[in-house]
Parts: sequence; C-alpha cells; structure tokens
Amino acid sequence: MKYQFITVEGNIGAGKTTLTHLLAKHFDARIVLEEFADNPFLPKFYDNPQQYAFPLELFFMAERYKQLKEMVHKDLFQQTTISDYLFTKCLLFAKVNLPEEEFRLYQKLFDIIHQQLVFPDILIYLHAPVQKLQANIRKRNREYEQSIPDEYLFNIQETYTSYIKQHNIKTIFIDASNADFLGNEKHLQVVLDALEREYEPGQHYFTLP
Repeated sequence: MKYQFITVEGNIGAGKTTLTHLLAKHFDARIVLEEFADNPFLPKFYDNPQQYAFPLELFFMAERYKQLKEMVHKDLFQQTTISDYLFTKCLLFAKVNLPEEEFRLYQKLFDIIHQQLVFPDILIYLHAPVQKLQANIRKRNREYEQSIPDEYLFNIQETYTSYIKQHNIKTIFIDASNADFLGNEKHLQVVLDALEREYEPGQHYFTLP
C-alpha cells in the first residue's frame, strides 16, 4: 500500500463514510469515523443556525482534534489508516457558518491546534451535484438534515473545492454524480486502482463507469 494515511472527504451526503468503510475492509486498515451524532448542538443548529453555529463548530473541532491526536499516539504508521474527514473540515464549515468576527476567533484557535496533527498522505474527494446530495440525505433519513437548503450545500461544495485547489493538495478527485460504491463493484474498483498510483501535488480527476 503506497499510502499510510488516507482521508475521504466530500459534502454532506456525498458518501464519505460508506467509501471509508469499504476501503478499510479491503485494506484491513484502521478506520477513523467522525462522531457527529455525539454533537448535542447539531439538531439545534439546523433549527437556529445563528444561535448555535459557534458552539457547534467548537464542539466539532474539539472532538476531531481529540480523535486524531489519539490516533497519532497509537502510532499512525504501523498500520494503514483511513478517515472519513479532514481536520481542516473544521475551518471550512466554520467559514460558511460563522459571522466574520466569530470566524476570526475560531481561526486563531484552529491554527494553534492544527499544527499538532498529521496531514494525510492523500485525499480522496467525492464531488457530487447538490441534487444527488439531497437524494442521499433523504435516503439516509436523519431527521435534522431533511431541511438543509440547496444553497447551503452549494456553499459547502464551493468552499471545499476552493480550498483543495488553492492549497494544491494531493487529491484523487472523483466525480460521484452516479456513485454507488455499495451496489456497483466497478465504482469501488476505480478508487482502488487510483490508490495504486503515485501522484504529484494537485487534483487528479476520475469518473465512475
């Protein structure tokens, strides 16, 4: 395996966790999953974003940091590790969710702790249109997600893609418009084949059959 630490990212409903599970099973890898269900502010945020955005993002950052820091203490490089989130996700969502003054404060906290973590060897980014994301969100049927507006998903998407391009991150960029990693073995095989190759920094685009 060429990569010891792989991260799968994408918008809400892109299929990150499904693909992470499948890759971890294939490579017999350690898996790191975001524990979003433990965030008590998440349902409240969708009901009242202005009031709960800051505690929501602080809670997520603290939990993600704790989880990834513990992973490093377990000796990251003794086993392939696959995560379904990038720690920088904290900053990207905060940029969309927080007013400017709160975001500047949040960014100061983020910058202090981000440098203590290990960056993944490669990022797999699942890019799906908002219509596909909404269909997946309806399908998994988490009550608090059902009223997410298209505009919010579009803003998250734009923030992700802008960050990846701006920082020239080594990225396997997958058009997940028709993705069905559970039901179509050929879709998973595209990702497995992509992970067999070496890449220069930047985005490397793949489509699914």
